[in-house]
Amino acid sequence: MNLLTTSIASPVGTDQPKQTSRISVAISGASGAIYGVRLLQVLRDLGNVETHLTVSDASRLNLQQELAMSHAQVEVLADVVYPARDVGAATASGSFQCDGMVVAPCAMRTLVAVALSLSDNLITRAADVMLKERRRLILMVREAPLNLAHLRNMASVTEMGGVIVPPAPSFYHRPKSLADMVDHTVSRVVDLLGLPQGQAPRWQGLRPTARAN
Repeated sequence: MNLLTTSIASPVGTDQPKQTSRISVAISGASGAIYGVRLLQVLRDLGNVETHLTVSDASRLNLQQELAMSHAQVEVLADVVYPARDVGAATASGSFQCDGMVVAPCAMRTLVAVALSLSDNLITRAADVMLKERRRLILMVREAPLNLAHLRNMASVTEMGGVIVPPAPSFYHRPKSLADMVDHTVSRVVDLLGLPQGQAPRWQGLRPTARAN
Protein backbone atom coordinates (compact mmCIF):
# COMPACT_ATOMS: atom_id res chain seq x y z
CA MET A 1 0.00 0.00 0.00
CA ASN A 2 1.22 3.50 -0.83
CA LEU A 3 1.35 5.36 2.49
CA LEU A 4 1.10 8.72 0.78
CA THR A 5 -2.04 8.03 -1.25
CA THR A 6 -4.19 6.35 1.39
CA SER A 7 -7.72 7.63 0.93
CA ILE A 8 -9.73 9.05 3.80
CA ALA A 9 -12.81 9.72 1.69
CA SER A 10 -14.86 7.38 3.88
CA PRO A 11 -13.96 8.33 7.45
CA VAL A 12 -14.48 5.96 10.35
CA GLY A 13 -16.84 7.36 12.98
CA THR A 14 -19.09 10.39 13.05
CA ASP A 15 -16.69 13.30 13.67
CA GLN A 16 -17.66 16.36 11.61
CA PRO A 17 -15.67 19.56 10.89
CA LYS A 18 -16.73 22.49 13.07
CA GLN A 19 -14.77 25.61 12.19
CA THR A 20 -11.68 26.85 10.38
CA SER A 21 -8.45 26.31 12.33
CA ARG A 22 -4.89 27.46 11.77
CA ILE A 23 -2.21 24.86 12.48
CA SER A 24 1.57 25.18 12.27
CA VAL A 25 3.38 22.01 11.13
CA ALA A 26 7.14 21.51 11.28
CA ILE A 27 9.16 18.58 9.96
CA SER A 28 12.56 18.29 11.63
CA GLY A 29 15.50 16.00 10.88
CA ALA A 30 14.52 12.86 12.80
CA SER A 31 13.52 9.64 11.08
CA GLY A 32 9.78 9.41 10.53
CA ALA A 33 9.10 12.08 7.92
CA ILE A 34 5.99 10.12 6.96
CA TYR A 35 4.26 11.43 10.09
CA GLY A 36 4.65 15.04 9.05
CA VAL A 37 3.64 14.36 5.46
CA ARG A 38 0.61 12.29 6.44
CA LEU A 39 -0.47 14.91 8.98
CA LEU A 40 -0.39 17.57 6.26
CA GLN A 41 -2.50 15.35 4.00
CA VAL A 42 -5.07 14.72 6.73
CA LEU A 43 -5.33 18.39 7.69
CA ARG A 44 -5.66 19.37 4.02
CA ASP A 45 -8.44 16.85 3.46
CA LEU A 46 -10.43 18.17 6.41
CA GLY A 47 -11.05 21.24 4.29
CA ASN A 48 -11.36 23.63 7.22
CA VAL A 49 -7.73 23.87 8.34
CA GLU A 50 -5.12 26.39 7.22
CA THR A 51 -1.64 24.89 7.51
CA HIS A 52 1.65 26.77 7.92
CA LEU A 53 4.67 24.59 7.17
CA THR A 54 8.35 24.79 8.06
CA VAL A 55 10.77 22.08 6.93
CA SER A 56 14.27 21.92 8.41
CA ASP A 57 17.34 21.57 6.23
CA ALA A 58 18.16 18.17 7.74
CA SER A 59 14.65 16.83 7.13
CA ARG A 60 15.08 17.25 3.38
CA LEU A 61 17.51 14.34 3.42
CA ASN A 62 15.02 12.15 5.27
CA LEU A 63 12.19 13.07 2.92
CA GLN A 64 14.30 11.86 0.02
CA GLN A 65 15.75 8.82 1.79
CA GLU A 66 12.56 7.55 3.42
CA LEU A 67 9.82 8.68 1.03
CA ALA A 68 11.59 9.59 -2.22
CA MET A 69 9.95 13.01 -1.93
CA SER A 70 11.43 16.40 -2.70
CA HIS A 71 10.95 19.49 -0.57
CA ALA A 72 8.71 20.93 -3.28
CA GLN A 73 6.41 17.88 -3.22
CA VAL A 74 5.85 18.40 0.50
CA GLU A 75 5.35 22.15 0.23
CA VAL A 76 2.30 21.77 -2.02
CA LEU A 77 0.49 20.02 0.83
CA ALA A 78 0.49 23.20 2.94
CA ASP A 79 -1.30 26.51 2.56
CA VAL A 80 1.71 28.65 3.57
CA VAL A 81 5.40 27.66 3.63
CA TYR A 82 8.31 29.38 5.42
CA PRO A 83 12.06 28.78 5.20
CA ALA A 84 13.45 27.30 8.41
CA ARG A 85 15.88 30.21 8.78
CA ASP A 86 13.21 32.91 8.37
CA VAL A 87 12.88 33.92 12.03
CA GLY A 88 10.90 36.95 10.88
CA ALA A 89 8.05 34.82 9.51
CA ALA A 90 4.48 35.14 10.78
CA THR A 91 4.68 32.06 13.03
CA ALA A 92 7.59 33.65 14.94
CA SER A 93 5.22 36.14 16.59
CA GLY A 94 2.75 35.60 19.39
CA SER A 95 0.42 38.09 17.68
CA PHE A 96 -0.03 35.55 14.88
CA GLN A 97 -3.15 33.64 15.89
CA CYS A 98 -2.42 29.92 15.68
CA ASP A 99 -4.52 27.16 17.22
CA GLY A 100 -1.73 24.62 17.57
CA MET A 101 1.67 23.44 16.39
CA VAL A 102 2.99 19.95 15.69
CA VAL A 103 6.63 19.02 15.12
CA ALA A 104 6.42 15.71 13.25
CA PRO A 105 8.85 14.16 13.70
CA CYS A 106 10.79 16.01 16.37
CA ALA A 107 14.54 15.42 16.46
CA MET A 108 16.41 15.44 19.76
CA ARG A 109 18.24 18.57 18.64
CA THR A 110 14.91 20.33 18.13
CA LEU A 111 13.65 19.02 21.47
CA VAL A 112 16.58 20.44 23.43
CA ALA A 113 16.30 23.79 21.61
CA VAL A 114 12.64 24.00 22.60
CA ALA A 115 13.38 22.90 26.17
CA LEU A 116 16.00 25.66 26.52
CA SER A 117 14.02 28.29 24.58
CA LEU A 118 16.91 28.80 22.16
CA SER A 119 14.71 30.06 19.29
CA ASP A 120 17.63 29.53 16.93
CA ASN A 121 15.50 28.85 13.84
CA LEU A 122 11.87 29.26 12.84
CA ILE A 123 10.82 25.83 14.10
CA THR A 124 12.17 26.35 17.61
CA ARG A 125 11.05 30.00 17.70
CA ALA A 126 7.51 29.09 16.64
CA ALA A 127 7.46 26.34 19.28
CA ASP A 128 8.64 28.82 21.91
CA VAL A 129 5.83 31.16 20.88
CA MET A 130 3.27 28.40 21.38
CA LEU A 131 4.54 27.78 24.90
CA LYS A 132 4.69 31.42 25.94
CA GLU A 133 1.21 32.09 24.54
CA ARG A 134 -0.14 28.97 26.31
CA ARG A 135 -1.20 27.32 23.07
CA ARG A 136 -1.08 23.64 22.14
CA LEU A 137 2.41 22.39 21.19
CA ILE A 138 2.84 18.73 20.22
CA LEU A 139 6.30 17.21 19.75
CA MET A 140 6.44 13.80 18.09
CA VAL A 141 9.88 12.97 19.47
CA ARG A 142 11.64 10.15 17.65
CA GLU A 143 14.65 8.42 19.18
CA ALA A 144 15.51 5.10 20.82
CA PRO A 145 16.85 4.27 23.25
CA LEU A 146 16.49 7.47 25.29
CA ASN A 147 19.30 8.81 27.44
CA LEU A 148 18.85 10.90 30.57
CA ALA A 149 19.26 14.20 28.69
CA HIS A 150 16.44 13.22 26.32
CA LEU A 151 14.15 12.37 29.22
CA ARG A 152 14.94 15.55 31.09
CA ASN A 153 14.31 17.67 28.01
CA MET A 154 10.94 15.97 27.50
CA ALA A 155 10.09 16.59 31.14
CA SER A 156 11.06 20.24 30.80
CA VAL A 157 8.83 20.77 27.76
CA THR A 158 5.97 18.97 29.51
CA GLU A 159 6.33 21.21 32.57
CA MET A 160 6.04 24.24 30.25
CA GLY A 161 2.78 22.92 28.80
CA GLY A 162 3.96 21.04 25.71
CA VAL A 163 2.68 17.57 24.85
CA ILE A 164 5.17 14.81 24.07
CA VAL A 165 3.78 12.24 21.63
CA PRO A 166 6.34 9.65 20.59
CA PRO A 167 5.09 7.98 17.38
CA ALA A 168 4.77 4.59 19.06
CA PRO A 169 2.52 2.16 17.16
CA SER A 170 -0.38 0.43 18.87
CA PHE A 171 -1.83 -2.94 17.98
CA TYR A 172 -5.16 -3.23 19.82
CA HIS A 173 -6.96 -1.97 16.70
CA ARG A 174 -5.34 -4.77 14.68
CA PRO A 175 -3.59 -2.76 11.96
CA LYS A 176 -3.37 -4.50 8.61
CA SER A 177 -0.60 -2.36 7.16
CA LEU A 178 2.08 0.19 7.93
CA ALA A 179 -0.34 2.81 6.61
CA ASP A 180 -2.86 1.81 9.29
CA MET A 181 -0.22 2.22 11.97
CA VAL A 182 0.81 5.67 10.72
CA ASP A 183 -2.80 6.80 10.44
CA HIS A 184 -3.60 5.67 13.97
CA THR A 185 -0.74 7.75 15.38
CA VAL A 186 -1.65 10.75 13.26
CA SER A 187 -5.29 10.45 14.36
CA ARG A 188 -4.21 10.78 18.00
CA VAL A 189 -2.37 13.97 17.15
CA VAL A 190 -5.39 15.35 15.30
CA ASP A 191 -7.49 14.58 18.38
CA LEU A 192 -5.03 16.51 20.55
CA LEU A 193 -5.46 19.49 18.22
CA GLY A 194 -9.19 19.36 18.88
CA LEU A 195 -9.99 18.56 15.25
CA PRO A 196 -12.20 15.79 13.83
CA GLN A 197 -10.40 12.70 12.62
CA GLY A 198 -11.51 9.85 10.44
CA GLN A 199 -8.30 7.88 10.03
CA ALA A 200 -8.70 5.36 12.85
CA PRO A 201 -11.63 3.74 14.65
CA ARG A 202 -12.25 4.83 18.22
CA TRP A 203 -11.92 2.37 21.09
CA GLN A 204 -15.25 0.73 21.89
CA GLY A 205 -14.05 -1.61 24.63
CA LEU A 206 -12.77 -5.16 24.52
CA ARG A 207 -14.35 -7.55 22.07
CA PRO A 208 -16.71 -10.06 23.73
CA THR A 209 -14.38 -12.94 22.85
CA ALA A 210 -11.46 -11.14 24.48
CA ARG A 211 -13.48 -10.59 27.66
CA ALA A 212 -14.41 -14.25 27.77
CA ASN A 213 -10.76 -15.28 27.69
